[in-house]
Amino acid sequence: MNIGTAARASGVSAKMIRYYEDIGVISPASRRTNGYRSYTESDVHTLRFVKRARGLGFPVEQIRRLVALWRDPRRSSGEVKRIALAHIAELEHKIAELQSIAQALQHLAGHCRGDHRPDCPIIDGLVEPERCHAPSGGREPAGRKTARPKKAGRSNAPAKTRVAA
Repeated sequence: MNIGTAARASGVSAKMIRYYEDIGVISPASRRTNGYRSYTESDVHTLRFVKRARGLGFPVEQIRRLVALWRDPRRSSGEVKRIALAHIAELEHKIAELQSIAQALQHLAGHCRGDHRPDCPIIDGLVEPERCHAPSGGREPAGRKTARPKKAGRSNAPAKTRVAA
């Protein structure tokens, strides 16, 4: 079957099928004389396995290993379990981070009046993360500093040379 038929049968887009082939998650499909990819029912079964693993949130590297283990009749179920338990631990860590973020936003939203006034604790928390008590969403690349906007009426110029606005 061609890639479009395999995509419909597996629920995995043609673009993702090509990607999974390129990065070695699935074996490259055989080629017809016209150069088009040709997939078998076994390939579709593998694609469904990959789709279920992605649905459970496994990262691509772990899926590659799980596919290899699935194909290996001499596999150790202990290794499969270790992969699953490591993934569960990562999910629990992410859940804890998301709960912390939700609590911080709930706190900020609870202090925002939500009216016509411009002052807003949510915006302030985004400008000054220490007010927010939540993860900042990642580190800046090494050697790069986050620039903060200057407050109105302030300048880096020496006091004597400041010009009144």
